[in-house]
Amino acid sequence: MDTFGQLFLTTIWIFLLFAFLMVLFYIFSDIFRDHTMGGFAKAIWIIFLIFFTPITALVYLIARGKGMQERSLAAAKQMQKAQEDYIRNVAVQGDPSDQIAKAKQLHEQGVITDAEFEQLKTKALAQ
Repeated sequence: MDTFGQLFLTTIWIFLLFAFLMVLFYIFSDIFRDHTMGGFAKAIWIIFLIFFTPITALVYLIARGKGMQERSLAAAKQMQKAQEDYIRNVAVQGDPSDQIAKAKQLHEQGVITDAEFEQLKTKALAQ
């Protein structure tokens, strides 16, 4: 029969394994997301990650950790911009007077700039 201590230790080991696998997947995704690194360098990192996993992961995090953060932040900003563009596009669809009214409301709320408002108004009137 397992004791509480063994169960607790097993739970901790499973948690640590799961955390380690998450770090590995994050490293693999960062390797493929980095467009400045060549294909040969990517292959070397992956080979070392497969055969010398713990030490290579630690070295990668130390050597390229700041770059990982910058690439992740850039990807998040790009996704946010795409989402905002989509929301703006969907928010001003319909009949031209509704589009202009919605654009005016977004402009008054400060969501869109003067230039964007004029562009949306011109686009609505062109329909």
